[in-house]
Amino acid sequence: MKIPGASAAFGVRTRLVLAFLLVAAVSAVTTAALTYREARSAVLERAQDTAVASFREEVERFVPGLPLDLEAVRWELYDIAARSKPHPWIVFAEYGSTRVSSGDRPVSGVLTEDLRRAARTAPHGSFQRVVKDGKAYLTIGMPVMTRVVAGGGAVPSGLILFAVMPMTNEETDIDALVTAARDGALPGLAVALVPALFAARSVLRPVRELRRAADSMGGGRLDARIAVRGRDEMADLARTFNSSAARLEHSVQELRDAGARARRFASDVSHELRTPLAGMLAVTDVLDEEAATLDPDTARAVRLISAETGKLAVLVEDLMEMSRFDARAAELTTDEVDAAEAVRRSLSGRKWQDRVRAELPEGIRIRLDPRRFDVIVANLVGNALHHGAEPVTVRLSSRAGSLITEVRDSGPGIAPDALPHVFDRFYKADAARSRSSGSGLGLAITQENVRLHGGTIRAQNAPGGGALFTVELPFDGPASGHGAPDGPATAHGEGPGTGPHTSTEAGA
Repeated sequence: MKIPGASAAFGVRTRLVLAFLLVAAVSAVTTAALTYREARSAVLERAQDTAVASFREEVERFVPGLPLDLEAVRWELYDIAARSKPHPWIVFAEYGSTRVSSGDRPVSGVLTEDLRRAARTAPHGSFQRVVKDGKAYLTIGMPVMTRVVAGGGAVPSGLILFAVMPMTNEETDIDALVTAARDGALPGLAVALVPALFAARSVLRPVRELRRAADSMGGGRLDARIAVRGRDEMADLARTFNSSAARLEHSVQELRDAGARARRFASDVSHELRTPLAGMLAVTDVLDEEAATLDPDTARAVRLISAETGKLAVLVEDLMEMSRFDARAAELTTDEVDAAEAVRRSLSGRKWQDRVRAELPEGIRIRLDPRRFDVIVANLVGNALHHGAEPVTVRLSSRAGSLITEVRDSGPGIAPDALPHVFDRFYKADAARSRSSGSGLGLAITQENVRLHGGTIRAQNAPGGGALFTVELPFDGPASGHGAPDGPATAHGEGPGTGPHTSTEAGA
């Protein structure tokens, strides 16, 4: 059986490579995501911690004068903003309803009410990261503390300072991390493709060898084996295949030897029986002529011996014919004949012309072996007469470069379970006829003769009732050689058999 894995769009090789790349991609994306998260947190926290610590120091040093002078506070905010780190801040101050800043606007739009509440209540202040209009900011709010008396505890002065620091540099650094992770993933996948292809090749090599070995075994080369490499599962598979193939080769060889011995035995027995049978037939012919002068019991015994000897002679001839087919010794002796005349001669030679309706158009000439064509017609018509019912019809026609010969009877037809076996050797559709006049080889011999001509034969039940056998023989003869089945040459080549074969039992 041909395995199209190598050419399929999603064969094993493609799936292995895709699986390898998928694992590499998932690993790369997971690593990049984890790295990005940790790096982003580190970048933001470092900038955040630096800014909060620096702003806290500035707020702790700031001591406003009272009453509050807005202009003086603004200059103080300028000083605090000038010492900002890690990036420039904009500092805002809120005292009651008073608003002042180191920037061009006294109030910032990124300061939230949550931060204002947290700055008023938390002694050490609070901070938030805010995104507005697609830009990130760090906002810090801290209360300015004061001491009412020397050595006393610090209390809120009511003045709240806020710092707003754009985090543009950090966002740029984070974007650079994302770009680096993305740009590094694609080359990584390209690099991963090389080991993926190598791994797929190493995995599929024994599979390809297994496929080739299986194809070879399917073609009859039972000595096909796989090279065993390594100690992995594929090596175990190769060893198992080799062991199974060796056992199969041994079993098949034993079957072939047994079949060859059986064919040789049948051929030898048939060959050895021909000479004594010839003498027995001559004697029985004489006894048949003298049977009328014998007493009734002796006459019946003589006629029974004569009939059984005739059956035995037919069986021996059939076995000899099958032996020639098995040994591939059967040959065609072709001649150009008139198909209708050949059928008429076959019917008249057996005195069947009054029992068979023949539809034989004139002018159909074909090159074939006349003797073997006579066997084909005689076996099919004899089968129809003996096991079907009259009238029997023989019809010739031609189409598509073939001669069509149809033999139909008017009997009950062939049982459905018997149809697949009608051409099997020694098959008899009715077990009650196991001792009938036929050998069970007639239709098998017919099939072999048809194959020898390069034709085909099929059996079926006709739509109107009765069995129908159809033979198609090409006008130009067999395609090449002869159509006998393969097999060792174990039978004695006796040349063409003698006499017609009409002893089939596989009929309707």
